[in-house]
Amino acid sequence: MTTLPSIHFCTSRDGTRIAYAATGDGPPLVKSVHLASSLETDADHPVLGGMLGEIGRGRSLVRYDSRGMGLSDREVHDFSLERQVEDLQAVVDAAGLSRFGLMGFAGGGAVAVNFAIRHPERVSRLVLYGAFIQGKTARATTPEAQAEAETLLRLVEVGWGKDDPAFRQLYTSQYVPDGSAEQFRALNELLHRMASPANASRFMRELHRSDLRALAPRLACPALVLHARGDTRVPFEQGRLLAAAIPGSRFVPLDSRNHALLRGEPALAQFAAELDAFLAAPPALPTSRSSSFDELTRREREVLELLARGLDNPTIGERVGMSEKTVRNNVSAILGKLDVHTRAAAIVKAREAGFGAPSAH
Repeated sequence: MTTLPSIHFCTSRDGTRIAYAATGDGPPLVKSVHLASSLETDADHPVLGGMLGEIGRGRSLVRYDSRGMGLSDREVHDFSLERQVEDLQAVVDAAGLSRFGLMGFAGGGAVAVNFAIRHPERVSRLVLYGAFIQGKTARATTPEAQAEAETLLRLVEVGWGKDDPAFRQLYTSQYVPDGSAEQFRALNELLHRMASPANASRFMRELHRSDLRALAPRLACPALVLHARGDTRVPFEQGRLLAAAIPGSRFVPLDSRNHALLRGEPALAQFAAELDAFLAAPPALPTSRSSSFDELTRREREVLELLARGLDNPTIGERVGMSEKTVRNNVSAILGKLDVHTRAAAIVKAREAGFGAPSAH
């Protein structure tokens, strides 16, 4: 049996105590929150242990329990995405991480994307697995789809806490349709004890409202998006659309029906290989700026530096004493000289060449 990780507590901005743990050695990877997880049992869990073992292998893995769940404070009513992002920030601050890889699993993808947009200087690489570009409620465009989304949430409120696992079984059967009876039982038991029905419903309701269509194109760090082809918990098309919206991202389809990949299935080995290759890719050296950057004027380099820090055109204009229109013209010239077509792509290329580094602040 795996040794229980050393568990610590930090305080989020609104005073909620969040339980987190750091295990292993190596480059830091932070796993954002998702519903079916527990610091106490994940490592040995028949369903969750396989993926967690691959995610943490050869790395310093930081993970945490959501507010209202697990070992974090249970008496919580605000599960908004804003609070969830603040919880993630509290965890990485308490863990002493200045720059790290970030992984969003399922609904945690919305938290990870929002954090990466708000703190681009801290996220070196972004991994999104089983994530969506629109939550179930956000993408419900017909009365029937809206009724289905609401009914599923009501089932959680009514049946999540019952000893009879029949209500939770709907969630479990979507999570691991190819799981064994023992794996079904273990996941049902975890869901029963990790959160109250009210907290589970609040958590799911907030993430189901998430819509990343406007945010995803603004991501400027290297991104890997993986999704199981037969995933019924989060449809494959949602992962594909998310990857298509992120500039320069790599999309990897996985041949599985399981939302959580299980030990022994080939898709888990493929997931691990893709994750290792992506996270192990060496970052570009700050001094290795290609000849395309040499074509930039001094003023364009100033603008690119601020652009790479995530600043918008009005703020850049204030910093360098330009009108917003002149900044736009400079950005257009920069895109042409760097041979990219979008602002986000320019930011990615600039950061890989050392622009926008924290030391430049």
